[in-house]
Amino acid sequence: MEKAVILKKGKEESLHRYHPWIFSGAIQRIEGKPEEGDIVTVYTNDRQFIARGHVQVGSIAVRVLTFNNEPVDQSFWNRRIATAHDLRERTGISSREDNNTYRLVHGEGDNLPGLVIDIYGDTAVMQAHSVGMHVNRMQIADALKEVLGDKIKNIYYKSETTLPYKADISKDNGYIMGGNASNIATEYGLKFHIDWLRGQKTGFFVDQRENRSLLEKYAKGRKLLNMFCYTGGFSIYALRGGAEIVHSVDSSSKAIDLTNANAELNFPGDKRHTAYAEDAFDFLDRMGNNYNLIILDPPAFAKHRDSLRNALIGYRRLNAKAIEKIQPGGILFTFSCSQVVSKENFRTAVFTAAAMAKRNVRILHQLTQPADHPVSIYHPEGEYLKGLVLYVE
Repeated sequence: MEKAVILKKGKEESLHRYHPWIFSGAIQRIEGKPEEGDIVTVYTNDRQFIARGHVQVGSIAVRVLTFNNEPVDQSFWNRRIATAHDLRERTGISSREDNNTYRLVHGEGDNLPGLVIDIYGDTAVMQAHSVGMHVNRMQIADALKEVLGDKIKNIYYKSETTLPYKADISKDNGYIMGGNASNIATEYGLKFHIDWLRGQKTGFFVDQRENRSLLEKYAKGRKLLNMFCYTGGFSIYALRGGAEIVHSVDSSSKAIDLTNANAELNFPGDKRHTAYAEDAFDFLDRMGNNYNLIILDPPAFAKHRDSLRNALIGYRRLNAKAIEKIQPGGILFTFSCSQVVSKENFRTAVFTAAAMAKRNVRILHQLTQPADHPVSIYHPEGEYLKGLVLYVE
């Protein structure tokens, strides 16, 4: 019997608009007893084909892979990876001589919901956010080999922390191909140690590349504070940009070790950089008016809608502290990477923070994720990274 999902009458409207999620409340019945991660065919209530995708447990019951009546086989995965690679070629990010770090697959933005693949030199780091992508990981790896050929020598699978915690599957990380990989990658001429074995995400925050490059242009002669620094990306760009001093802060001592290693890798013996393993709010409380360029790039304060209110309080408090203490004429780069925090939510939180700090503040730039993190026009939820560059008088 075919594994199929039959929708309730009228619940196909979002699929006619090519939205890639089917919620559990839209389903009339499920046929064929599919297991989580299986590929199912989706029909309207009057049995008209409408989509095919991965079935899963939860409020999002199906992640749509295709709206065409086509098999999801090896040639399907090859075509999707080839299309994603073609986009990176056309935007130039995968063919620059000074850069071998980029995102090859960005979930729904590349019509592959639940899948992330980042490229670090000759290593691809694959991350599944759905059981379906976990089930198909070997076919996806074969597609990577087919499309990228000799450009890729290692494929590392890193999904232990991203797969649903209740899913009854083996979640061990490990190499699907290769294993003798250098963990140093290049981003716009700077070198970074990438910890894909134990680090956050795939080992590096690839999505801030263009924003780091913008920061470099503002860094000359400034005293910079990089909060939630993780691997120190913003700090290293600031050093190259000619900052007078650069202080990096993160609550994780492992992150501070990695930041120091990256500073030494690019600017050995440079005394302008100091790193502190300390809670961000504690550091902001005790610091004086010592900085005129501050970066606030915290982890997601809200991963679910029920935590939105507390997240907005956190953004207000964090930004108010920074705006209050930054020197006159200072520049603040502030970000939210929480998908459930809208652009409007974030702007309102920052505006409120500015009013709380009683400073005159102007917007210089409104930032988002780069072109290798594309947003499907049919899935606006994919625009998760929001940023503002503020001038504080």
